[in-house]
Amino acid sequence: MDKITNLVTGLSRLLDRMAGFCMVSIMLIVVANILLRVFLKRPVLGAYEYVCFLTAALIGLALANCALQKGHIAVGVLVDRLGEKTQAVIDTFINAVSLLFWGLSAWYICKYANNLLKNGVVSPTTQTPFYPFLYLIAFGLLALCLVLLVRLADSIKKAAIDR
Repeated sequence: MDKITNLVTGLSRLLDRMAGFCMVSIMLIVVANILLRVFLKRPVLGAYEYVCFLTAALIGLALANCALQKGHIAVGVLVDRLGEKTQAVIDTFINAVSLLFWGLSAWYICKYANNLLKNGVVSPTTQTPFYPFLYLIAFGLLALCLVLLVRLADSIKKAAIDR
C-alpha cells in the first residue's frame, strides 16, 4: 500500500508542478500583452484564449495535490465531536461518494473531448483545438480519483479496526 501511496503522491506533485508552469505562463502572457499593447500598440493575439485554456489546465492539474494536502474546505464541527470509528465511517462514505463523482466527471469530460475532437471544434481567434485541454483536465481528475482511492482505503482500514 505504501508503494501505491508514494506513486500517487509523486504523480500529484508532478501535476502540481505542471500547474505551476501554467500559472507562470499565464503571468508571462498577461504581462507581455500589457507591455506590447502599451509600448508597441500590438497586443498578443489570442491572449484571452490562451489565459483561459491555461487557467482551466491549472485548476485541473492542481486538484490532486490540493486533495493530497487536505487543502479543500471541510466542515468538521459536528464530525470532530464523534468517536474515531464513527469519523472513519463518515470519511469512508465521503471518500466513496467523492470518488464516484469525480470519476464520473472525468469520464464525461473525456466523452466531451472526444466529441469536440470528432467535430473539429477550435477557439475563434487562435484556432486552438479545445480537446487537448479537456483531456488534461480529465487526467487531473483521474489523479484526484487516485488520491481519493488511497484515502478511501485508509478510511476503510480505520473503520474496520475494533477499538
